[in-house]
Amino acid sequence: MVTISAFADEVSMNMEEQFMFLSSNGISSVELRFMEGKNIVNLTRKEWITIKNRMDSYRIQVSAIASPIGKSCITDNFEEEYPRFKKTVELADLFETSLIRVFSYYPPADQKIEDYRDEVMNRFRMKVSYLNGTDIRMVHENEANIYGHSAINCLDLVETINSPHLRIVYDPANFVWGESIPNNVEQCFPVLKDYVVHVHIKDWRMGSKDIGTLPGEGDAQIERLIKELKQMNYNGFLTLEPHLNTGGQFGGTTTAGQFQKALLVLRNLCNKYGLIEE
Repeated sequence: MVTISAFADEVSMNMEEQFMFLSSNGISSVELRFMEGKNIVNLTRKEWITIKNRMDSYRIQVSAIASPIGKSCITDNFEEEYPRFKKTVELADLFETSLIRVFSYYPPADQKIEDYRDEVMNRFRMKVSYLNGTDIRMVHENEANIYGHSAINCLDLVETINSPHLRIVYDPANFVWGESIPNNVEQCFPVLKDYVVHVHIKDWRMGSKDIGTLPGEGDAQIERLIKELKQMNYNGFLTLEPHLNTGGQFGGTTTAGQFQKALLVLRNLCNKYGLIEE
């Protein structure tokens, strides 16, 4: 069984507008990222509680915390990031989700992140150690230019750390946009599927740098991915992140009308292959 979730901040940064949009379109889950112009991690606990109370009134749950942890240079001071990671764990606990989206660091300019593999692994070991005794899992997203830019590197990260607190969020469009792989479900998904516990749905055409497409209209093999998820009895969230108006390294925007079209396409694909949403 799958549940459709959404990055509602693509439609609006306003808290109330996000929840109204989700509710009016029958979406009962949100992946928390930006709220009132800030990443959710950067808000105060008082602001978190206000958001949580409004979510409860709309009966909306959190699919994952879309944190920016690891979306920074590997040579930045980890002593500054680590407290933010701990704050993200506190956030996940308050919003009753077991998933925190993370990344695996950019290299300094004109260098290769593979040269910093040991430091990447050391930082992840510290983070999974902090999660021991909890049910929280970091889900690493494949992303251009970070250590986990390729399926092989994502696999290396998860298998080297070897912890139930680290798994994969699979984003098919990022393999198209970042790695120029038009057949990611054939090349990348088989490498990672044993560790995939969360999925982002956006589509992309080869060569495009700023805008996505409706699911199934690009080169990210969305329909084939849906079919694969059905075959593996995937039981989790599909978080819609269309980037139909603007898109790039740090997020994107989608108008309400565009988002509704993307949602309809995704629901039709789920129905076609027997994936039952909420």
